[in-house]
Amino acid sequence: MPRRPAAPLATTGEILRLIRTGEAVTRADLGRVTGLSRPAVQLRVGELIDRGLVVERTDAPSTGGRPPVRLEFNAAGGVVLVAALGAGRTRVALCDLAGEELAGRRFHIDVEEGPEVVLPLLMDTWEELLGDRPRSMVRGVGMGVPATVEFAEGRTESARVMASWTGVVIPPIIRARFDVPVLVDNDVNVLAVGEHRGAYPDVADLVFVKISTRIGAGIVSGGEILRGALGAAGEIGHVPVRDGGGVLCRCGNIDCVDSVASGTALLRELRAAGRDVKSIEDVTALIRAGDAETMAIVREAGRRIGEVIAGAVNILNPSVVVLGGDVAETFGPLVSSIREVVYRRSTALATRRLRIEASRLGPQAGIAGCALMVIDHVLSPEAVDDHTH
Repeated sequence: MPRRPAAPLATTGEILRLIRTGEAVTRADLGRVTGLSRPAVQLRVGELIDRGLVVERTDAPSTGGRPPVRLEFNAAGGVVLVAALGAGRTRVALCDLAGEELAGRRFHIDVEEGPEVVLPLLMDTWEELLGDRPRSMVRGVGMGVPATVEFAEGRTESARVMASWTGVVIPPIIRARFDVPVLVDNDVNVLAVGEHRGAYPDVADLVFVKISTRIGAGIVSGGEILRGALGAAGEIGHVPVRDGGGVLCRCGNIDCVDSVASGTALLRELRAAGRDVKSIEDVTALIRAGDAETMAIVREAGRRIGEVIAGAVNILNPSVVVLGGDVAETFGPLVSSIREVVYRRSTALATRRLRIEASRLGPQAGIAGCALMVIDHVLSPEAVDDHTH
């Protein structure tokens, strides 16, 4: 009989994964799950303790005799630097290895000022947030930007919102100051990751729709973010709507939902209707005051967005559609008209168990998503093993 190939021995990275997920929390557990000898387990656990990724706890309840030493992932064993850039507002933070924010800053900055202004500001802010922590604590950098991103390269592609960033490869610029892995993704993808892991960890299929200055979507499929071949998945803002009135979109097409129903489009339509609105807050004031025309324009925007989301629901069959971004989070009438259209226009099976909900995490989802994106990368078994060798 041919001999069966021996099972591959669990590496240090695999041991960390088992401890992080709670699948094995003592050395004996690790030996049982992996089939490794006690000395081999000891060696790998020792490496992880030396690197500050695992700590020992002896406060487990005793079953008689010496209590087993419990192994715990050490979230305080490093930090990640994160930045969630929006078209107008940016959030910068320092997070631990569980993705919890340790320190943060919020500021208004126009991303159109370009990378030579924005990136140094981010890096200076990270330096401030680090304070007197040693640089060796920094394990990685995660960024979300309001542009299409070729994910593998960290290259911004879209000339729509961030014209001066087109073709910029961000990671090498950051690595010149922080020599760690740098991951850059589209802002809505990081929001989708943050919301999925923070609010819906048991849901495998979710669509996060950001309705703000612009409209975009992040798609979680089978528990993973769906980026597509180059990183352009989820660009629902550029699906055209019917009867849009012939509005030219910044992408060059006509009547994209982004150009007729985003926050920018709402302000444009209300000004055309004679309302003095400079910001989303002004629109909120008109809705609170019961202004009928404002309500009608907001509901119409909701109907148009709902049509596009209904198409996405028919294709992707998610369990949850999360509506985020300051427009969705502010306007109840918009959300209710989106719901109405999606349930009416999607197939019966796709909507049988579909939930359409407002974001639970709000802007914090961006920080969490950036952190988790980079943590998953730097603590993956492969990355941990690369570092070990």
